[in-house]
Parts: sequence; structure tokens; C-alpha cells
Amino acid sequence: MRKIKSFKDLHVYQESLNLLNNLYEIAYRIPHIKLRSQLINSGEAIAPLIAEGYAKQRNPLEAARFYEMAMTESDEVTVHLTKALILSRRFSRIPVGRCKELKEKYVSLAKQLNKLSSTWRKFSQNRKSD
Repeated sequence: MRKIKSFKDLHVYQESLNLLNNLYEIAYRIPHIKLRSQLINSGEAIAPLIAEGYAKQRNPLEAARFYEMAMTESDEVTVHLTKALILSRRFSRIPVGRCKELKEKYVSLAKQLNKLSSTWRKFSQNRKSD
């Protein structure tokens, strides 16, 4: 296990950036500008929230809060991808298989962020009881 020296070493941070390329490819095939914008905005918000959570390590509850916000954005991406799947019935340029695959990856990312947030909350409780 590698030592984490910065937010860039966090797997969830790296994964959130890796997923963006596929997100952009799908988003730009969506004809509805509002949905496209919401999808991109949610996806792009995740990495900065993780970085900010990492910066708040001195206050574990604050760190957990930012990881929860990142998780919320990841969940929001899955909702927007679900809407894209609904649209794919009318617009064949939206790749159904890639949408489903990406949706699963964002669900997994949200679970990892939830675990990270829970760990920081437990750490905060343990610090208070010491």
C-alpha cells in the first residue's frame, strides 16, 4: 500500500479524473444542452471536492462533508446518465452500452467516496472519545 502524500494519490481522485474523458464523449452526443451541461458540471465537480476534502484533514468532519459532496455529485452523474439512456431511445447517437458502463463506474465511485466519508466520521468520533 502506497503512502498518500497528497490528494492526487487518492484512488477516488484519480478515478474521478479518468472517468471524465468517457463522460465528455457521451455528453457531447446528447442533443439536449441542459442535460449535457448538468452531466459535465456534475462530473467535473467531483475531483475538486475530493481535493478540498483532503485539504480539510485537520477537521475530520469537514473532510467527511466534502467527500460526501463529491459522492453526491457522483450520484448526480448517474441520474443524468439514466436520463441520457432514456433519450437514447430517440437519439441513436447516444451509446447505450457505454452509458450503462459509465453509470456503473460512477456508482462504484460513489460507494468508495461514501466509505471514505464514513471513515473520516469514525475517525472524528474516535478523536473525541480519546
